[in-house]
Amino acid sequence: MKSTVLFLCTGNSCRSQMAEGFLRRHGGDKFEVRSAGTHPTTLNPLAVKAMSETGVDISSHESKSASLFTGEEFTYVITVCDHAKESCPIFPGTSIRLHWPFDDPADATGSEEERLAVFRRVRDEIDKRIREFVAQTK
Repeated sequence: MKSTVLFLCTGNSCRSQMAEGFLRRHGGDKFEVRSAGTHPTTLNPLAVKAMSETGVDISSHESKSASLFTGEEFTYVITVCDHAKESCPIFPGTSIRLHWPFDDPADATGSEEERLAVFRRVRDEIDKRIREFVAQTK
């Protein structure tokens, strides 16, 4: 039986999208994964670019509202920012809630290359955490 995972952040534009992409890659068919935001915006193009450098294509992802999933049961609900943790909706069932706070790369300033460096750092932190999660849930 597949574990169901929902990654939550505020905008569903960077961190939760990257986590979804990495869990799809590293978790294979062991997980059914989704991502959403408490206040969804749009997919950040620098997140798409940073992920494409690792061979993970999230370009077809769309930002979604957490309210779309409030009636669904998830094995894991994982918040990737403090705001989402504080405003996380209640999901039915006995979800295991995890909190993995990552810096918001969308807050990076400077040139595109300087901002992309922040996206790469956060991407690599998320990748590491996802690999650990997959290894622990086998």
